[in-house]
Amino acid sequence: MASSTKAKLTEGPIAPMLTRLTIPMIVGIFAMVSFNLVDTYFVGQIGTNELAALSFTLPVVLVLNAIGMGLSMGASAVISRAIGENDKEKVQKLTVASLILAVLLAGVFVITGLLTLEPLFRLLGAEDDTLPLIKEYMNIWYIGVIFVIVPFVGNSAIRANGDTRTPATIMLSMVGLNVLLDPLFIFGWGSFPAMGLEGAALATVIARALSLVLGLWVLLRQEMLVWSVPNFSDLLDSWKKILFIGGPASLTNLVVPLTTGLITSIVSGFGKEAVAALGVASRIDLFAIMVVVALSTVLGPFVGQNLGAKKMDRLQEGVRLSQRFGIFWGIVMLALLYFSGRFIGAWFTDNEKVIEHIALYLSIVPLSYCFRSIYALDNTILNVLNRPIIASIITITMMFGVYLPLAYLGSKWIGLEGVFGSFAVAYGYGGILSYILVRYQLFKLKKDSLEPELETNT
Repeated sequence: MASSTKAKLTEGPIAPMLTRLTIPMIVGIFAMVSFNLVDTYFVGQIGTNELAALSFTLPVVLVLNAIGMGLSMGASAVISRAIGENDKEKVQKLTVASLILAVLLAGVFVITGLLTLEPLFRLLGAEDDTLPLIKEYMNIWYIGVIFVIVPFVGNSAIRANGDTRTPATIMLSMVGLNVLLDPLFIFGWGSFPAMGLEGAALATVIARALSLVLGLWVLLRQEMLVWSVPNFSDLLDSWKKILFIGGPASLTNLVVPLTTGLITSIVSGFGKEAVAALGVASRIDLFAIMVVVALSTVLGPFVGQNLGAKKMDRLQEGVRLSQRFGIFWGIVMLALLYFSGRFIGAWFTDNEKVIEHIALYLSIVPLSYCFRSIYALDNTILNVLNRPIIASIITITMMFGVYLPLAYLGSKWIGLEGVFGSFAVAYGYGGILSYILVRYQLFKLKKDSLEPELETNT
């Protein structure tokens, strides 16, 4: 098998390896989160209505990310196992199939989004002063959906090969272009017209198109992508393997933006300032846990390659080390954000009411970061271990059984504090339950792997 797709994560000290792989992903995810924060910052300079309009788009953005992340999780799991098995042809078939599937899903998302634009955002609580602004942004943003989903899958395939530096470089290039284009398109310069929210959306689409081109080029260079479409039978077989994990993962990930949409509707009852604050604070939230998210993207290929190579002790040790780090990082972020909410909020807006709501969010939600870190890591582990249904059950019960009911009751009985507090309680539940179930699955997996050996010895 060519060295370009040879298993790289099945040998060597585990902690240094995970650290070395995670650092580029931290940079890459920092770039991705910065991508959203840059848009939020520049749009916030236009006005509160524009910032609220951008915040209303967050659930839709999260839906797309959920589909992309779920599909990329399925692709990464099966590709990393094929790499662990040293089957180059299988790796190429799975990579091509995953990219074709991403293009098809992107087309469905674009058509559905454009046809449901106004009723969807009315349902989310958008009113006459923000809906025209939302349309300005989303009519352009929807066109670039293919530049979001396909790079999700392409970068996951590159990471499955044990290469985290290249996806990070691609994401940095994309963000750099967005930083240059955002102020130019939003505010105008010289004879270039100021486009406002339309400019923010156009900058996003162009920057993400760059990531698509770079990702495909890298896959070709690494010999993971070939310009030949598998026969229909092989294509269906590959899609079945990818969607066995990616399907439940996407549907499960959709629970989070769906819940976010419903929470946005609840928060809209407290005024547009509360909605604007939720949009800003949610992005800060993503920024705070990006290190754990980076580790989870590395942990998936690590678990997949070692599972394919049948190295169970190594797999379990990597999981233990990752979980310990997740708890540590949650404590660090809690200490950093708990008292700094007003200071951070002032970076994005000068509206005092919005700043107060941001500070309130950041004094409550970070209390759950340790549990949220464990949940993020263990959700990835369960999917790669071919237990997507278990991962789905945890997320669905966490969001629909705990978060939404508590948020609704909290909004009625306590106020905005009750809505934010329900988020912390929900992730506490999700973190504890996922930790218990991952430990059980790893114990069962190791026991099953030892049984043939015991039978041989007897």
